[in-house]
Amino acid sequence: MFEGKIQSQFICPNCRDLTYAFRFARPVLWNSDSARTLIHGLKYQRHLYLARDLARIASEAFKDPRLARAVEERWTLIPVPLHWKREQSRHYNQSEEIARHLGDLMKLPVVNGLKRQRSTPTQTHLNRKQRLLNLRGSIELSSVGKRLNPHEIKGLILIDDVFTTGATVQECARILAQNQHENIVVVTVMRG
Repeated sequence: MFEGKIQSQFICPNCRDLTYAFRFARPVLWNSDSARTLIHGLKYQRHLYLARDLARIASEAFKDPRLARAVEERWTLIPVPLHWKREQSRHYNQSEEIARHLGDLMKLPVVNGLKRQRSTPTQTHLNRKQRLLNLRGSIELSSVGKRLNPHEIKGLILIDDVFTTGATVQECARILAQNQHENIVVVTVMRG
């Protein structure tokens, strides 16, 4: 993790050998006790009211000049999907809840364009390589996602609660890119 504004050419040593299907990821908060408390409250303690607050925090990402075009052209927000079994046990998808409120705040459309076709073990204790392998082939376009016309939609913004290694949003972006979507960026509440 590298904080501050980088003034010269810089290649992240953690990412230099990786090729992502998204243009960039923009988290808002650094990993901290207070940020984790908010996210865990929504994710694991069913405090749904926190989704609105987390969306308000995520909206700060849109102050980044790289996202000006996304707002101007009304890019579509795509929440990272949960497998139906996990969503059933949790009773909701935290990324979808954040995206829904963020869409209202930013006046951007929200589409559940992806689905998890295969349940995967939790990634909490996996490294980047293990996470990428764990997710490979687990995500596909939903029926709604198949109807997203890449010639009509200027870009897509993947929404998730936490960006840790980027494996989850990479798999999501890879599937979207396979379907001719070229402008894909990521907005998350926290950098894990």
